[in-house]
Amino acid sequence: MDGNGIKYDITSDQMDQFNDTGPVFVTFGETLIRDTPADSQRLERTGIVNISLAGSELTLAMTLARFGVPSAYVTRLPDNPYGWLVRDTARSQGIDTDYIVWANKAEPIGRFLYELGRTPRKSVGWYQRMYSAASKMGRGMVDWETALADCKLFHTSGITFGLANHSQYPHNYLLEAFEEAIEQKPDDCMVGLDYNYRATLWSPEQCKAIMTPLVTNHINVLITTIEDMAALYGFGCGKYSAEEIDKGDIHDLSDEDIQSFASQVGEFFKARIVAITIRYPDTFEEHRWETAAMDERGNFFRSPAVKPIVLLDRLGGGDTWNGGFYYGLLTAGFEREGIEKGILVGDAATRIKQTLMFDLPIVTKAEVQDLIKADAVGGGKRVSR
Repeated sequence: MDGNGIKYDITSDQMDQFNDTGPVFVTFGETLIRDTPADSQRLERTGIVNISLAGSELTLAMTLARFGVPSAYVTRLPDNPYGWLVRDTARSQGIDTDYIVWANKAEPIGRFLYELGRTPRKSVGWYQRMYSAASKMGRGMVDWETALADCKLFHTSGITFGLANHSQYPHNYLLEAFEEAIEQKPDDCMVGLDYNYRATLWSPEQCKAIMTPLVTNHINVLITTIEDMAALYGFGCGKYSAEEIDKGDIHDLSDEDIQSFASQVGEFFKARIVAITIRYPDTFEEHRWETAAMDERGNFFRSPAVKPIVLLDRLGGGDTWNGGFYYGLLTAGFEREGIEKGILVGDAATRIKQTLMFDLPIVTKAEVQDLIKADAVGGGKRVSR
């Protein structure tokens, strides 16, 4: 720790441990083409659309790759210009794309139509991802043994497994691909998952039927929200019941409240680490953010303070935090120090990302470090409204 109270200087992290290896971080899922009006019109009226990329796993891989962690992204893409756009964007950020599966050029790529709101009008989005190329990535398509040979953390999200239900397939291709990957991963490779429930993809019952055994049997690092666990499993958070959480009646959260929640979730899913992201949306443009994580030994760390964000675009914020959190675990270990470092890096990274337009995290280690330092020097206590 330096004289300013800065415990972690990520700009001086030695990345030699990752030299001469394949991808240390591997993730798989779906990337969407995002259509956003460029003229501030409603989607039905716009004549100019910004095309960008959206998707949990690509965003996460990009965060880690930009921070110097060798990362690979696995998906299934149509062999056409939109598929090439995904591949080329990933490559431009240093992400290994060798394990992308190519589909017929006529297969659709998922799309996300997104209309950015302003107070009091909410943002609204429409998925077009039924029967997408990525939703059919199944067993036998990826050489997982090679892809995961040097992997220390393999990640996906609940969104990925919801695609089969969304497309009304008779079986879940991506679940089969995940199970194949688990069979072929090294014994020391941790498995992480962001629960990421999306009601637009499946019902709570459909989700729990797949996700409960998957998480319980395979996931070491579980990232979730208080709201998802309350709505799906009826978990409370300390003094707040699931019913109060569903109504949005969460105010001051004590450390004991969050520790009780993390312990409950960790014991239920048999997770080694439970991480929680907490967003307080005051208006569309102004949110407050904090996170916490606890491991099975009771090591607990929480954001030193709830921090404000003046939003430009919130999409990709949670995934950027995931990348920062995983950076801490991969560089400082899957115990107390890694959890603390991950919280600090993740919080800074997502706060910067949410001031940027579109999903992908064009964020540098230097600016993350500067924000961590500014937070430490500035001090301040946790403030609730």
